[in-house]
Amino acid sequence: MTHNLKKEGNYSYIEIGEGTPIIILHGLMGGLSNFDAVTKFFGSNGYKIVIPELPIYTMSLLKTNVKSFAKYLYEFIEFKGFDNVILLGNSLGGHIGLYHTKLYHEKVKALVITGSSGLYESAMGGGYTKRSDYEVIKKKAQEVFYDPAVATKEIVDDVYATVNDRNKLIKTLAIAKSAIRHNMAKDLPKMHTPTCIIWGRNDTVTPPNVAEEFHELLPDSDLFWIDKCGHAAMMEHPDEFNRLLFEWLTERGF
Repeated sequence: MTHNLKKEGNYSYIEIGEGTPIIILHGLMGGLSNFDAVTKFFGSNGYKIVIPELPIYTMSLLKTNVKSFAKYLYEFIEFKGFDNVILLGNSLGGHIGLYHTKLYHEKVKALVITGSSGLYESAMGGGYTKRSDYEVIKKKAQEVFYDPAVATKEIVDDVYATVNDRNKLIKTLAIAKSAIRHNMAKDLPKMHTPTCIIWGRNDTVTPPNVAEEFHELLPDSDLFWIDKCGHAAMMEHPDEFNRLLFEWLTERGF
């Protein structure tokens, strides 16, 4: 990540640009650098990009769940003094954005989800018995993308280090269980926040039918597809992702 982390109070975050705040929420295994292209594009096109480091591995085990992360996000937004934010989340980050919007919808102007959990996700859990095998972890990291080359050595090394850290592994499994427990199928029809859904047609973690279900259940949503694309569209096809999102925000007047 080329941008400097700001540290204020209990928070560490990146903040770039001026304008309407877009708060980016990273996923379970996703670093802040996954959003470099989004940060660069929107940070120079009339938006303030803010990426907080979520306390995925630093909260107590009892608080390691989707609801606590949504509350943390609310407290961060209050700390920054923001009103009417746009939330953009990938994978677990999308789920946190959705749950936050359920609880504190008055603060959210719009929601953007890509490869989001909240309805269904094929968790990494099955491979943890062989977590010490680097090649097994490498294969799992590659499967997240349509093009396995996107899973650079740096990404694979990060995932390998995470699943081989006992504390992080325990919390990863707790979060996976929490994501299932906090299924949002019954909540979504009551959520009227404008939502942009951008999905990879070849996502195997949250398959295309998940995107269709989100679109069906969310009353004010638009669904956009990216071909030859897996679970992290903003990494695999950054230009297409940025174009779709910018056009949607412009059309919606955000």
